[in-house]
Parts: sequence; C-alpha cells; structure tokens
Amino acid sequence: MDRNPANEALLQARVVADLRLLHLADSALPIGALAHSFGLESLTSSEVLTARDLPDFLQSYLEEAGTMEAVFCKEAFRLAGAAASENAFAASWVALNNLLSARKPARESRAGSASLGGNFLQVVLNLADLSLARTAVDASKRSASPVHHSTAFGLAGSLLGFAEDRVALVYLHQSVASLVSSCQRLLPLGQSEAARILWNLKPAIIDAANRGAACTLDDAYCFMPLLDWSAMEHPALNTRLFIS
Repeated sequence: MDRNPANEALLQARVVADLRLLHLADSALPIGALAHSFGLESLTSSEVLTARDLPDFLQSYLEEAGTMEAVFCKEAFRLAGAAASENAFAASWVALNNLLSARKPARESRAGSASLGGNFLQVVLNLADLSLARTAVDASKRSASPVHHSTAFGLAGSLLGFAEDRVALVYLHQSVASLVSSCQRLLPLGQSEAARILWNLKPAIIDAANRGAACTLDDAYCFMPLLDWSAMEHPALNTRLFIS
C-alpha cells in the first residue's frame, strides 16, 4: 500500500499536539502547583476531610468547582478566535478573568489560581511564540487583573491548536490530580490508593467537562462553602505545608 505523505504529516501533527497537551498538564511543569492545596490543608488539619472521605469530596468538587472552571476554560479557548481586534481581545480577556475572580469568594483561592495562571502563561511563552498570549499577559498587567489557571490553560490550548473538548478534559484531570497529590502529603494516603481514586474519577471528570461545555458564563457558579471557609482559614494555621 502506498503511503500518503499528507496523511502521515497530519497524523504526526496530531501526535505532537497530544504530547504537548500532556506536557502542559504535567505536574512537573514549573508553575508552582505543588505549593497549593486550595484549602485542603485546613480541612485535613481540622479533621473534616479524611482519606475515607476523599473520593466523595473530589466527586463533589468536580460537580461544582470543576464544572465552573470548565466553563471559563472553554470561554477562554473561544476568545482567541472571537475577538475582532487585539484591543477587543485584551478587553474581553481582562473581563473574563475578573468575572472568574468574582466567583471565588476566598482571597486565598483567587490568589492561588492567579499565581498558577500567570506562571502557566509565562511558561507557555517560553515554549512557543504566541503573540496573543503576550497580549493577554500585558493586558492583565496594565489593568492589575489576575490571570487564572483555567483561562490561561484554555487560551494556550486554543493558540496551540488543541481540540477544545480535550483541553477542558485535560485541565480538569490535572487539577484533580494536583489535589490528590496534596492529600498524599496531608493524609495517610498511599500511592496505590491515590492512583485508584484518580482512576475512578475519570467518568466524573468527563461529566464536569460536558456540563461546562453546555453552560454559558451566566450559568457558571460554584457552591462549596466548606472549601471557601477552609481556604480563608488557611493563613491562621499554626503550621503549614502549602501557600493556600
């Protein structure tokens, strides 16, 4: 059978894209994710969250926070191709991130998300020459507005040519994997059990991504008062392993 160079080139491009998407979701990416628990440290310190509770907790997290973050990831992905001009994009980018900030009542959670998002875009800019990503960074700096992790991931995914549905899925997967990793340092949670929990959460990740794809920004909300409270309580802990 004759080989089709065009098909082979397309397949090669898809494989490279998949590998690059995995790269951006890797826990070893230097964005500071290992320094944040997003309130889990307070929950475990007060014994509200135990290793036995973790699967149900993460399921609820995906249903609430995961769906909301998927919405904003999707909106940022689409923003790159929707703006009529660079100035229009910059204004929409800042407004989108400010809207997500308003959905995060805990200052610590807002700051953690913004830290990861800003670092993420800087890493992406070091890897690829993306002028619109530079515009986003500059616009956020000028307006002193945050760059959230989910919006940064969505924007980068769009600019790098990844499929929209895969970007949201991978973002949610790495977010939950990061929380499980935090719990391994906070709870008696071994590697095998941590792997099992993350393995069993795959359908919930897909559900959250699908709900996010079907929602508009007006529908995007998150009701997890216990997690918000725990994030606010984190600075008062006597000893801390994490920044948030």
